[in-house]
Amino acid sequence: MTKLKDKIAIVTGGSRDIGRAVSVKLAKEGAKIVVNYCNNEEQANETLAEIKAAGGTAISVKGDMTKADDVAALVAAAQAEFGEQIHILVNVVGGLVERKGLAEMDADFFEWVMRLNVTSTFLATQAVVPHMKKGGSIINFASLAGRDGGGPGASAYATSKGAVMTFTRAMAKELGPKGIRCNSLCPGMIATSFHDIFTADAVRENVANATPLRRQGGAEETADATAYLASDEASFITGTNIDINGGLFFS
Repeated sequence: MTKLKDKIAIVTGGSRDIGRAVSVKLAKEGAKIVVNYCNNEEQANETLAEIKAAGGTAISVKGDMTKADDVAALVAAAQAEFGEQIHILVNVVGGLVERKGLAEMDADFFEWVMRLNVTSTFLATQAVVPHMKKGGSIINFASLAGRDGGGPGASAYATSKGAVMTFTRAMAKELGPKGIRCNSLCPGMIATSFHDIFTADAVRENVANATPLRRQGGAEETADATAYLASDEASFITGTNIDINGGLFFS
């Protein structure tokens, strides 16, 4: 399948879990991938190996997406390797960091979660848009938590993901006249290391049992939706926040 043939795609946080699945899927669809990672070069190399095994083309670039200089360096590396124009940006970078209730949080923690999830999305979008033309597509990763407030100790994370959803709508309005689309995905319980770290097995089982499809989602399922939004097949879709949660929550 080559619905993204010769497109250039930057995937922030593209070295593991959902980011890896997205990177590999877009490569299988013909895009040339710039895989951003922050610390774990080994994971980035594993992702590059998967892309190569699938017949794709990719490079990896280290960088902290909460820092403007690193974001600029990522864009510069993409252009040096693949040319001036960038067609697709997928903002996967983000995280819960730690479960903390209101009384346990301080301002530094709250602000760090916002920087990780919201500022990273803003900085990458701001840096890439000048190099996008008509037909460009931005896909942000929000969360079911942004819809329903999240689980215990996830209020900072949920707030940040709600902000991502609103930023997505704002960018759809601002960038639409330029022919650039902006959408986000709102995953529910996806089987990744995120929940391996932050969610107890019993809770994951309970959520799966409460989900109409009676299971957790897979990273590849989010990647399939990403590829669709990145493609011309979704050419009249912008400003949407699409739920991927097996029917657990209806927006």
